Amino acid sequence: MKRIRPMLALAVIAVAIYACSTVPLTGRSQLSLVSDDQINPAAAQSYRQLLSDPSTKVINSGTDAQRVKRIGNQLAIAIDSYLKTNGYGDQYNYQWEFNLIQSKEINAWCMPGGKVAVYSGILPVTQTDAGLATVMGHEIGHAIAHHSAEALSQQMAVQAGGAAVGAATGNKSQTTQAIIGTLYGVGGQLATLKYSRDKENEADRLGLTFMAMAGYDPRQAVSFWQRMSAQSQGAPPEFLSTHPSDATRIANIQKLIPEAMKYYKGK
Repeated sequence: MKRIRPMLALAVIAVAIYACSTVPLTGRSQLSLVSDDQINPAAAQSYRQLLSDPSTKVINSGTDAQRVKRIGNQLAIAIDSYLKTNGYGDQYNYQWEFNLIQSKEINAWCMPGGKVAVYSGILPVTQTDAGLATVMGHEIGHAIAHHSAEALSQQMAVQAGGAAVGAATGNKSQTTQAIIGTLYGVGGQLATLKYSRDKENEADRLGLTFMAMAGYDPRQAVSFWQRMSAQSQGAPPEFLSTHPSDATRIANIQKLIPEAMKYYKGK
């Protein structure tokens, strides 16, 4: 056991050296072992492949498609302006795209680099422009906070830690190695789940502010998440979920609204 601690400590120190990125607006320091130059081209390629796949039906015309593009562009303009004004302009060179995809799935996402997809199945839940801005702002928040790159960096760090554990216990019995490996695996898994919930909370904070900057009332986000709550019956317990419970999310959003309202001009 004495050998484990020094090796784990060295692994942690080596990883921590790279934790020098800062999330806009929230100011959180984050682990960053991969750059936009590495991850954004791959994301753009995946996005193009998805849109060109014969099984993917992209809706290019109609009121809903126009709404997605209009709201998306308003968010992008507001976000780009904020990033440039606050000294982040050189760190973000997003090539924004917004597409509506025909699907019954209640979902939306934003790839690194600003590639956004909204599934038509979520539109009955968003209902209003503010509801759609809530969804898109939240998903864009994940991208602006580099959550995908951070998750990849975290995975790399976990693998490094796992290697350190394996090296430190190499001369132990199989039983001892199994116990340590199990404890490490469970601890790592639960830590990752909690960390993912933290990312969700951060994306909520960023999304509320972004929608406010784009001219949408962040107070309307509560109504949207209440409607989403009605769609999520049977969700797993919060402590074993990558997302906060509906009640927790709504309570957190209500606390964040005063901050977002500072950026809303349509009071």
